[in-house]
Amino acid sequence: MQSAIDIFSRFVHVGTVIVLVGGGVFMRFVLMPASEELSESEHDALRERVQKIWGKFVHVGIALIFVSGLYNLVRTLKTSEVDATYHALFGIKFLLAMAVFTLISALVGRSSVFKAIRRNHKYWLGVATVLAAIVVAISAYLKIKP
Repeated sequence: MQSAIDIFSRFVHVGTVIVLVGGGVFMRFVLMPASEELSESEHDALRERVQKIWGKFVHVGIALIFVSGLYNLVRTLKTSEVDATYHALFGIKFLLAMAVFTLISALVGRSSVFKAIRRNHKYWLGVATVLAAIVVAISAYLKIKP
């Protein structure tokens, strides 16, 4: 039987994923194409404002996904029998999620280490979106896997 904490944790986890993945898809396929018509200075100013606001969502969202995901994993391992396939798929999902977190953090960050990623933001946001979709697909399978 699931407790209120289990349900809340699942809600936080899935809800935050929806916000971050949906926001990424919106930016990649709606905002970026629409902003291409702006002058370079207007485009740069818009990008800076969006990154400043969206960055807060990204950083809080990553923390919420990580904490709620860890709680959900511990509960699953305590209450369900999982096989080697579950562990392998979860490992792949976790590594892909870490790649997504790194990419989206790099895109909203200011570190000079990730300047090349920010310069080619359209490509890397597309990569992050595809990886996030794979993570969601693996998660869906693991949730219904017997």
